[in-house]
Amino acid sequence: MSLVGEIFEELWNTSFNYKGWRVNIFGVPRFMLRNRKSLGSTLYRLKSGQYINSDDNGWYITNKGRKYYRDRKQFKNFCSFSEKESPKNLLLMFDVPIEKNNHRDWLRRQLQIFGYIMIQRSVWVGPSPLPKAFVSYTKEIGLKNNIKTFRLAKGYQK
Repeated sequence: MSLVGEIFEELWNTSFNYKGWRVNIFGVPRFMLRNRKSLGSTLYRLKSGQYINSDDNGWYITNKGRKYYRDRKQFKNFCSFSEKESPKNLLLMFDVPIEKNNHRDWLRRQLQIFGYIMIQRSVWVGPSPLPKAFVSYTKEIGLKNNIKTFRLAKGYQK
């Protein structure tokens, strides 16, 4: 094998995490590094939800899938505001109606980014205070009344 071939092979086989997926240096997903059952169950769930479909030419995204993706992309994303070791002294609970499923998913993703820990599906604990821009954005998208926060006297310990 030539030197160029060896370099290319090394770059192709080197993997990194990008948005939860293992990819090589060129950004190509490394599906074989994932659990095969996990990938199969994800495809099954997307197909049964009618977000994707398949035919003789392969897999494609449906109109419902496009709408779902577009609805998820409409939300603002906020960066983490605290240090990893910040005390988790804010209890956050929410009750988002089923019609606002995308809002609920966005809220959960943001809480993870902020370093919050899920106690139950709608009960989270993390550092305080929440960023003012985030709080005003929840009011703007109509979630403010569905979220309650409580300051803990002592930081939460796992």
